[in-house]
Amino acid sequence: MSSAANGKNGTWRNWGGNVSARPAREVTPASVDELAAAVRQAAEDGLRVKAVGTGHSFTSIAATDGLLIRPQLLTGIRHIDRENMTVTVEAGTPLKRLNLALAREGLSLTNMGDIMEQTVSGATSTGTHGTGRDSASIAAQIKGLELVIADGSVLTCSEKENPEVFAAARIGLGALGIVTAITFAIEPVFLLTAREEPMPFEKVLADFEELHTENEHFEFYWFPHTGNTNTKRNNRSVGPEKPVPQLRGWFEDEFLSNGVFQVANWVGRAAPAAIPAIAQVSSKALSARTYTDIPYKVFTSPRRVRFVEMEFAVPRTAVTDALRELKAMVDRSGLRVSFPVEVRTAPADDITLSTASGRDSAYIAVHMFRGTPYQRYFTAAERIFVAHEGRPHWGKLHARDAEYLSRVYPRFGEFTALRDRLDPDRRFQNDYLRRVLGA
Repeated sequence: MSSAANGKNGTWRNWGGNVSARPAREVTPASVDELAAAVRQAAEDGLRVKAVGTGHSFTSIAATDGLLIRPQLLTGIRHIDRENMTVTVEAGTPLKRLNLALAREGLSLTNMGDIMEQTVSGATSTGTHGTGRDSASIAAQIKGLELVIADGSVLTCSEKENPEVFAAARIGLGALGIVTAITFAIEPVFLLTAREEPMPFEKVLADFEELHTENEHFEFYWFPHTGNTNTKRNNRSVGPEKPVPQLRGWFEDEFLSNGVFQVANWVGRAAPAAIPAIAQVSSKALSARTYTDIPYKVFTSPRRVRFVEMEFAVPRTAVTDALRELKAMVDRSGLRVSFPVEVRTAPADDITLSTASGRDSAYIAVHMFRGTPYQRYFTAAERIFVAHEGRPHWGKLHARDAEYLSRVYPRFGEFTALRDRLDPDRRFQNDYLRRVLGA
């Protein structure tokens, strides 16, 4: 992945291709000591500091004109503690590597997002999540953190040690320090049965509370310009394992979901008027299927079609209203939207700036194919989400600022006070953090 993030002449670009930066210098430390020394050196040279993972954020949260730290040498599992059921992993480890390594040991995370290309620190620092009735974001599974703070010292935190740092740093936005290791709660590997099936938009909304309550992990995709959705229910299963047959898996997950979808988006970009007709076909392309497999094979899938994305968390009770408003807006706007809208849920958690902090939440994610104009759609969607006190995903596009965010996050001041203490000179500041946290 890092090759895609490496531009020419020292320019860094993100995965979505919509953010670039030219750092004054880059380092790839091979140890926590080397990383700490680099932070101290940057302070002496008056440079700001940012760590970057695989560049999967659509915001400029990782962009810097100062020192860019690449963590790809800080990878791998440090320790598996079977007594306490935790794994401690270096910050630059891709989620994919962690999932595969845990599976080999007969272990698993409880919940995860729908892709696994990101580094563990990048994913958790921005609040990456999947969907769950009882189990929350990846960051909510953190039991301990190690981070290098602005003065170059190494701080460890957990519920018992530096608990006020632990409350905030699990989703720290890169504002409190550079995460160097994470300890996650794990459990013995289990099986999930996935049931995917098409369902009319109005039926999903009418039955939403029931679908949420009756399933451990419920999500759906709505195809704009249609009344169609594809639903997915994942529940724990006693087995037996019944994976998607290889050929069918390739046909549905690669050929239809990536290959044909890529072509459909190319056509849509060239001839936007064709998009509603394509959407009718796309929304009916995937038929119902049921399969049983280990968690990462059910939760995650490859996403090769490049896009840009905005996602907001609204109170779960507001999700059906927000979706009806979104559909009405698209229908009357003349917009042509070729990407489905993704809807997921999360229970309330206790992380200071988590999008689900203190409230049961539903996520609505809107996407546009990379290279197509997205501003009008995203602005109109954001207006709807904001009317429901929506909280934007920290790694996805949005136009919110500290003034707004301090109103929708009751503990906002707690986070900024901690940042004042840990990073008084704003060593880890950048334009994005200035906007969302204030100067």
